[in-house]
Amino acid sequence: MSYSGWIILTASLVGLSCGIIGVLLILRRMAMMADAISHTVLLGIVTAFLITRELSGFHMLIGSVAAGLLTAVLVQWFHAKGVQQEASIGIVFTTMFALGVVLIATKVGNAHLDVKHALMGEITFIPWETVELPLAGAIPEAVVLLSAVLVVVVLVIALFFKEWKLTSFDPALAASLGLPVMVMHYVFMSLVSVTTVASFDAVGAILVVALLITPASAAYLWTDRLSVMMVLSGAFGVISAISGYYLAVWLDTSISGSMAFATGVLFLVSFLFSPKHGQISRLLRPKGAAELVSPYGGQ
Repeated sequence: MSYSGWIILTASLVGLSCGIIGVLLILRRMAMMADAISHTVLLGIVTAFLITRELSGFHMLIGSVAAGLLTAVLVQWFHAKGVQQEASIGIVFTTMFALGVVLIATKVGNAHLDVKHALMGEITFIPWETVELPLAGAIPEAVVLLSAVLVVVVLVIALFFKEWKLTSFDPALAASLGLPVMVMHYVFMSLVSVTTVASFDAVGAILVVALLITPASAAYLWTDRLSVMMVLSGAFGVISAISGYYLAVWLDTSISGSMAFATGVLFLVSFLFSPKHGQISRLLRPKGAAELVSPYGGQ
């Protein structure tokens, strides 16, 4: 595969995984948790490096997932103690991210680890860091890792699809039926953490947040069926990755930034033209048609 092909494939895998996970984040009204975890994993990465003095390896994944789960636990704990959820997310997110930045500045030194890399990623370097696989030959490490994460995400969502649907739409009913709502919550937070960590080094925190939230929000405007919403969201993530890459090549600018911008364009198109909730579609609807309530508020 060509150099460009590996970059597009990597970003597309991120778009698929984040798109599927993002739908549940939106339905659970936890969009800001994606922003929090995508930043607080920096603390896990720095901590793992300080312990092992190695910049690559399985310990990085363990440290990052631990940081993501710690974020979820602290947010839940503060919220249970009476702090509003949005405030809890803001407090935990900024404190843990700031601690990671401080540790980078004071402890990491000249290691190849910095805040800019954390925010924007290094997707242009992806094709050069490869592993040898039987029959397949040299494959970028990020492609192998992201493919594995996508398989895990799809399997976990598919195996417990009814449980995810029920705990997302009506957690009180799910609890009354005996479903382990809190266990499902932390399993979901683990999926978000793993997906974020796997995507973090390749595309950076900004694009991870964009792909977790925006394609899912766009898909939410097109359908009321959860399965269709997930398929649409994953597709929007891939479309954003491909169109964003060619936009970056055309303008000679940041690839991750262009991909994030492409997600915003897709959402704008959906917001204007989706059949049920699109603003222009509403204006073109016959006056006698019943008014439909937008999922984002208003008539």
